[in-house]
Amino acid sequence: MSSESSKKRKPKVIRTDGATPEGKRGKGDGDQDLRYYSEECEVDLRDPIKDYELYRETCQELQRLMAEIQELKSRGIKDNAVEIDERRVQSCVHFMTLKKLNRLAHIRLKKGRDQTHEAKQKVDAYHLQLQNLLYEVMHLQKEITKCLEFKSKHEEIELVSLEEFYQEAPPEISRPAITLSEPHQQTLARLDWELEQRKRLAEKYKECLTSKEKILKEIEVKKEYLSSLQPRLNSIMQASLPVQEYLFMPFDQAHKQYETARHLPPPLYVLFVQASAYGQACDKKLVVAIEGNVEEAKALYKPPEDSQGDSVAPQKRRRPTLGVQLDDKRKEMLKRHPLSVTVDLKCKGNNDLSSVGADENVLHLTFYYLMNLNVMTVKAKVATAVEMTTAISPKDILTLSDYVTELGHPYVWVQKLGGLHFPKDQPQHTVTADNTLSASHMELTVKLLRSRLQSRLALHKQFASLEHGVVPVSSECQHLFPTKVVSRLVKWAAIPYEDYAKLPYTKDVIEAGLAEDTHLYYMALIERGTAKLQAAVVLNPGYSTLPPIFSLCLNWKGERTGSNDDNIRAMESEVNVNYKELWGPKPGHQLLTNQLQRLCMVLDVYLETEPHDTSVEGPKEFPQEKMCLRLVRGPLRLKPFKFNYPQGFFSHR
Repeated sequence: MSSESSKKRKPKVIRTDGATPEGKRGKGDGDQDLRYYSEECEVDLRDPIKDYELYRETCQELQRLMAEIQELKSRGIKDNAVEIDERRVQSCVHFMTLKKLNRLAHIRLKKGRDQTHEAKQKVDAYHLQLQNLLYEVMHLQKEITKCLEFKSKHEEIELVSLEEFYQEAPPEISRPAITLSEPHQQTLARLDWELEQRKRLAEKYKECLTSKEKILKEIEVKKEYLSSLQPRLNSIMQASLPVQEYLFMPFDQAHKQYETARHLPPPLYVLFVQASAYGQACDKKLVVAIEGNVEEAKALYKPPEDSQGDSVAPQKRRRPTLGVQLDDKRKEMLKRHPLSVTVDLKCKGNNDLSSVGADENVLHLTFYYLMNLNVMTVKAKVATAVEMTTAISPKDILTLSDYVTELGHPYVWVQKLGGLHFPKDQPQHTVTADNTLSASHMELTVKLLRSRLQSRLALHKQFASLEHGVVPVSSECQHLFPTKVVSRLVKWAAIPYEDYAKLPYTKDVIEAGLAEDTHLYYMALIERGTAKLQAAVVLNPGYSTLPPIFSLCLNWKGERTGSNDDNIRAMESEVNVNYKELWGPKPGHQLLTNQLQRLCMVLDVYLETEPHDTSVEGPKEFPQEKMCLRLVRGPLRLKPFKFNYPQGFFSHR
C-alpha cells in the first residue's frame, strides 16, 4: 500500500516543484510550454552558486535517507515500514529536486553555447571584414607598385642635363617659371627640346651627306692624277740611283737583302717578303734575314751542260752497295736549298723569368726549303736569360724522326707562311707559292708563336715551383680560394703518354680524343693525412687558350674515381668544366696553378664533409674547418665545392 501511495504522489511533486502558481491551473500542452518557459525565465533569476549548494545539500540528504532506510530494513521490524515509506517519499522529493537542478543546468549550458556561438559569429564577421580590408590594401599596393614601376619610352632617351637644358633651350620651350616647380612640365619641356635638336641634326646630316658625295668626287679625280703620277715617279727613281749610291743612303743593306732574295726559292721568297712587310708595318720586334751560301744558290740555276762533266765522274768509281744507294737516295730526296730565312720574334721581358731586358726572350726560327719534296721546314730555338731545363719546342714527327734534327719540322703552318697549299680533296701535281695565302696567315701565325713562347716560359717557371711542392698563386687570384687550404701538393712529375694511357681512370679522356701523343702529360700527388689524391694531367700545346684536363683517383678507404664516386666526378668538373673562373689576369698563364690550388681546396671539402665512422674510436680524422651551407644535396649526395667570395662559405652549384 505504501508503494502505491508513493507512486500516486509523484505526479503531484512534479507539478508543484519549481512551478509558479499559474502552472497549477491546467494540465494541457499550453501549461507544459508555460512551465518550460517559466524554467527558462527562472534560470535568469536563480543564482548558479546557490543551486550548486542546493545540489550538494540534496545529495547529502539523499545519502542520509538511504542510510536510514538501510538501517531500518536491517532491523526487520514491521513497525518500521511507515518510517521507511516516509523516508522514501522524502527521497523522491529530493530526486525531483535533482531533476529540476539538472534541467536548469542543461538550460544554462544551452544558453552559454548560444552566447558563445553568437560571439563566435561576430568574431568571424569581424575577421571576414578584416580579410576584405587586407585584400583591398594588397590590391591597392599592387596598383601603386605598378604605377611606380611604369617605364615610359622617354626614360630610354638620353636627355641633356638640366643645367645645359636651361642654358641652351629658348625661354618659350624651357619656361623656367613653370618647369622649375613642376617636374612633369619640366620633362615635357626637355622632350620638346630633344625633338627640336634632333630635327636640326637630321638637317645637318643631309648637308653632310651632300658634302661627302662632293668630296668623294674630288677623291676620284685625285686618284686618277696619282695613277698617272706613278710612272713618272718610277722614272725619277731610276734617274736618282747614282745619287743614292753617292750619298750612301741607309737602305743599302735592305737593298742587298732583296738582291739576295732574288735567289730564294718561291716559298722562301714569299715568306721573306711577307714577313718583312709585316715587321715594317705592324711588328718592329720581328727581324727577318737571309742566311746561306748565295753562290751555291746561283749554281742551281746554271745550264745543264755545265754539269755534264761531273755526272760522268761517278761512273768510274766503285759501284755502291744497296744500303749506300738507299741512303744516297734519301739524302737526295731530302736535299734542301742552300739559302734559308731566319725570323727572330722578340717578346717582352717578364720579371718572373728574366731581369736582363725587355727583349731578352727571343724565338729564333730558321726556315728551310726541301727542293725535291717541295715542302718547307723550320727549326726553333729559344734564347732566354734563364737556363731552360725542359724543351720549349714540340715533340718530333715520327715519320721524319731520324732527320728532324738536321732538316727541321715540316709543320702545316710553315707551308702556309710560304704560300704552299696541299688540298686533300683535290691533289695537285705541282703546288706553287701563293702570295695571298702567306699574307692571310702571317699576322695570326706571328701572334700565336709569340703567345706560345710566352706560355711556355710561364709554364717553365710554374713547373720549377711545382716540382718543389709549391703551388704559386698570384695576388690577383687569391680571392678564388679560402685563406686556409690544408691539402698540399707533394709530387709533380712528367710521365710518358704510354704510362698515362695505362691508367684506368683516364680512359674517358683518351676515348674523347682529348689526349694525343703530341700533348704533355704529368702526374700530380696531393695529400692530406691518410688521403692521397692522384691527378693525371693532359697539357695541350695550346695552353692557356686550351685548358689542361685532370683525371682524378682518390686513395682513401679504397680507390675512388669518377666511375664509382659522383663527388670525384664533381671535383673533376670543378677544374675541367669551370676553368674559366680560374684564368686570372690575361692572358691566363696562371690557369694550371689555379687549377691545382682548387683541387687542393675541393679535396679539403670532400674529406671534411665525409660522415664520421662511429665504429672507430678517437676524434674525426678530418675536422670540418670549411663553412658549408649544406653538406650534401640531391639524390647523388653531392658536396658543396663552390667557394663564395668574400663571404667565405662553400655552396653547391
